[in-house]
Amino acid sequence: MAVIDEPAIVRLDPSDALAGLALSAEAHWNQNEADWRFFLSKGTVFGVRDKDGQLVATAALLPYTSSDAWISMVLVTASWRRRGLATRLVDACLDTATKRGLTTWLDATPAGAAVYGPLGFTPTLQLRRLRLESQTPAQTRGGLSACDLTEFAARDISAMGFDRGDLLSELSARPASRVLSNGAAMSLVRDGRAARHIGPLFADDPESALALVDEIARNETRPVLIDAVTSQSEFLDGLTNSGWTSERPFQRMRFGRATTQAADLPFAVAGPEYG
Repeated sequence: MAVIDEPAIVRLDPSDALAGLALSAEAHWNQNEADWRFFLSKGTVFGVRDKDGQLVATAALLPYTSSDAWISMVLVTASWRRRGLATRLVDACLDTATKRGLTTWLDATPAGAAVYGPLGFTPTLQLRRLRLESQTPAQTRGGLSACDLTEFAARDISAMGFDRGDLLSELSARPASRVLSNGAAMSLVRDGRAARHIGPLFADDPESALALVDEIARNETRPVLIDAVTSQSEFLDGLTNSGWTSERPFQRMRFGRATTQAADLPFAVAGPEYG
């Protein structure tokens, strides 16, 4: 019997943004075209095409510094699943990261964590995605102000242990994005394909974090998502008591040694695609 060749792994470029968006939309993920263009221009995105040239699977490696990178956008269209494509694509990302000397991170669903654990990833933070449906028209509130991006980036470095300045600059510069503060807490708010997204969010205490989320939500007309750090239990309880509903957990995982130590625990993260 003839051996059927495995489909080739190819490097994608910005012209593949809409094809990538179709895959994430099929999976009901929240990434939009701008997210895909960022990954395709700033990261290394691998893909697999079928015999007709249609993109059927992807995985992305997004370097943040010379020492740390994020793996995400691991997607396989329904008709091509359970053929090992996701594992091959993640292996391609890991191989590239190893050659560059990068420690890699990812945020995995429970099913994904079961795959990544045997590959050598170890768990770190636990996250929970929550959703708030838009129920009332936008209300103008006076408690929010624009936050200085330099100050915001400094808090992000403290929380992550490495610099994501390029990412934060790009996300905050998008037309519908805002970096907001209520004096004691600060957060990025941005557009997604199907919902707005709050995070990363930094605060000195749960009360100010919850107050900021409440102010932001009152000014939004679309559904809103937030990826909360599970160990911030008072914050998480406050969200659920305010009408936020839990959608799914994520497990943050690391491949390789930690190059730096985070000094500050965020209340919410930028999203599983960005960390």
